Amino acid sequence: MRLARAASSVLLATVIIGTAPHEARTQAYPSQPVKVIVPAAPGGPSDVIGRILAQRLSETFNQQFIVENIPTGAGNVGVAMVAKAQPDGYTILTPTSAVIVNPSLYAKLPYDTLRDFAPVTLVAASPHVLTVHPSVQAKDVQELIALVKSKPGQFSYASPGTGTTGQLAGELFRLSFGLDIVHVPFNGGAPAIMSTLGGHTQIAFTALPSAATNIKEGKLRALAVTSGKRAPEFPDLPTLAEAGVPDQESEFIQCVLVPAGTPRDVIDKLYREIARIVALPDVRERIAALGFVPVANTPAEFAAQMKADIAKWAKVIRDANIKQIE
Repeated sequence: MRLARAASSVLLATVIIGTAPHEARTQAYPSQPVKVIVPAAPGGPSDVIGRILAQRLSETFNQQFIVENIPTGAGNVGVAMVAKAQPDGYTILTPTSAVIVNPSLYAKLPYDTLRDFAPVTLVAASPHVLTVHPSVQAKDVQELIALVKSKPGQFSYASPGTGTTGQLAGELFRLSFGLDIVHVPFNGGAPAIMSTLGGHTQIAFTALPSAATNIKEGKLRALAVTSGKRAPEFPDLPTLAEAGVPDQESEFIQCVLVPAGTPRDVIDKLYREIARIVALPDVRERIAALGFVPVANTPAEFAAQMKADIAKWAKVIRDANIKQIE
């Protein structure tokens, strides 16, 4: 009996010794500076949102969250760096939709989004918008579909580039209705809009912020947004589903990921604080000014969304025969 009690005491001590360092690490998190990898160039929406989060997290935890921009390789270099980082919460990633699309777009990547990352939250999302040049004789989505079908091969649509979510939104639309329409890729949303303003491409699929000013000024006619809900900035503009075109949802997202294997309590701590930050009125205003809608869903919700979106866009890339990038 005495021997059993002694063995029990040794076992208990071993458990305490074994778990105490881990508990101390996670309870104290963060106890050192945290690196925030933004796989995009400084100044853009991804960088701004990453810096908003880093500043507020630094204030909350009284520990530095340091932003590092790594835009090279279409963002894949920065993403791969985080995939290989220690899963301890001291390296986090704030990527865009590219982390969802690129696994199907690139023939070889040094990371697997679903295998190598644990989701923290979808911070914010911006819908794409379907716009046309004012000369196009279509006042709504159904009229545009009928018009394009009546003149096969005579219409083209602009996007921010090959493999962007703008192109994927356009290809999903084209495939769904069997439209004979030409895709014209540009190097960003601004030149895509300029092409449509000039009438060189009659139609455009871009992120809403790229087109917002020209829509308000009447230089472009917006027919619908691609989100599940109407954009707060354009409450009178229908979604594609409301326009009679279901199953066309697509958004440009900003999210937070950490390396797979990061302790659950660290992930939950980051999620709770980011959700609190995103709910702050001044932060919501800054995010809205970038053309995004704050989301901050749970890790489980975002995990399910990531899995579904990766499969969805992989099918579009395959069906549209978008050539993989080496």
